[in-house]
Amino acid sequence: MSDVFTHPVSVRYLEVDAQGVVFNSWYLAYFDDAMTAFLSARGLPYRAMLGAGYDVQLVRSEIDWRSGVGWQDAIEVAVSTARIGRTSFALDFEVRRDGSEVTCSGRTVYVVVATDGSGKQEIPPVIADALGEPAPLRA
Repeated sequence: MSDVFTHPVSVRYLEVDAQGVVFNSWYLAYFDDAMTAFLSARGLPYRAMLGAGYDVQLVRSEIDWRSGVGWQDAIEVAVSTARIGRTSFALDFEVRRDGSEVTCSGRTVYVVVATDGSGKQEIPPVIADALGEPAPLRA
């Protein structure tokens, strides 16, 4: 299993602002889509995680921009596991244009919760296995 997963994205017209670049909030949506695709590619479709009684909630996200992405740009979001704790984990993201130019990077921390409403849970094996070994994209 590769440490880094990439998820293709095609920038839609509605995602671009008056400055001609993707509006900042869309990057979190790209990261969210890439996270679910990442887990699925590693054998844990989101519905299966829910069926096992677990969900994840975003508790922190940070994004650093280097350059803008425009309408119809073909980009990909690279994802890797940055850190695994007792009840939370962090994923690193990079938005890449043309397969190599990193236009922004981010890290998001998720906490594992029970779907029955009982709150935060320790990371179960089904999620830990899908996350694999940490391989941060950045220091």
